[in-house]
Amino acid sequence: MRSFWIAGLLLAGLAPAQTRPVPTVPDKKARPTVAADDEDTQVFPASASRVAEDAPVLTIKGFCPPQVASTTTASATKESASPALPRQQPCETVVTRAEFEALANAISPTMSLQVRRQLASAYPRLLVMAHQAELRGLDQTPHFARLQQFSNLQILSQEMVRKIQEESSRLPESVIEDYYRNHPAPFEQADLDRLLVPNRRRAQPMPEGRANDSEVKAQQKEAEDEMAKEARNLRSRAAAGEDFTKLQQEASEAAGIGNAVSTTRLEKVRRTNLPPSHAVVFDLKPGEVSPVFTDASGNYIYKLVSKELKPLAEVKDEIKNTLQGQKMQDAMQKIRESFTTDTNEDYFGPGAAASAPAAPANPGHSPGSHAPSKPD
Repeated sequence: MRSFWIAGLLLAGLAPAQTRPVPTVPDKKARPTVAADDEDTQVFPASASRVAEDAPVLTIKGFCPPQVASTTTASATKESASPALPRQQPCETVVTRAEFEALANAISPTMSLQVRRQLASAYPRLLVMAHQAELRGLDQTPHFARLQQFSNLQILSQEMVRKIQEESSRLPESVIEDYYRNHPAPFEQADLDRLLVPNRRRAQPMPEGRANDSEVKAQQKEAEDEMAKEARNLRSRAAAGEDFTKLQQEASEAAGIGNAVSTTRLEKVRRTNLPPSHAVVFDLKPGEVSPVFTDASGNYIYKLVSKELKPLAEVKDEIKNTLQGQKMQDAMQKIRESFTTDTNEDYFGPGAAASAPAAPANPGHSPGSHAPSKPD
């Protein structure tokens, strides 16, 4: 019955947010340590660490199934050794900390306090409802057998994903170092000067009786052309060595908005901190000025002040997540490509998907938020 309870919890959406990569060796005593104002990852109370492994954390009074309460000493010992089966006392069912945490870790080793509370609320009801179903023989019906078979498929599939995650996390230090050496671009950081030239001047009121759509569009186009010309002029002056702070002040005044930008210096910027179309500024040499980049938010001009490579120690976890994600994707793709399915359109209708997509592989974070390259 344990697998069915776990599947029921998962299908009910008890832990929909528990999708972080699974640790290789979960620590059942580990506690969330982030701030308590995040309701999904609240910190356990300080008293939790003082609760003994064999101390009750749930006591379900009035529930003591006869077939469990009357078990022999040998069978009771066997059940208590199983982490998902609570120990029984006369007229009550006791779930210890060790038993509850084993169940929670089986569902999700990273389960937050918020979700553990939900599990603690739902678990007694599931026990009682399941017992009532057994008393009525519902666990002996063909309907139950089919549901249990499907639940087993789900759990085994999830276990396969967990196993792939575990295997993908085993990365030799040499692989991480090779990736860092062969893919330096995502780990560069730079100090930049930047000018922001607005797309148009602050809107001027149209003369009385002239505010029709065509005239408004014409005025906007004229304003955009003027500011584009201003941006090109400022870019030429920046390339000639003029101070970016002074040029930014002129750009704001030209747009009629005063000194809207407080600083032009951007420090320790990485490629991912810039819009993708602007990231080419990292290819400049120190002292060089970029062309004008124009998009919906304005005209941008950059000067590369300096550039360096972040130390390996600072990006090691980032690289590990990238490579782990790539290994996950490769393993899941191999499974997806190992089979095909023909769908009967007479039954499902035209356009039915031949093969359902596999479960997400939790690819992890990729440096630069770009598609990760495979390790050399």
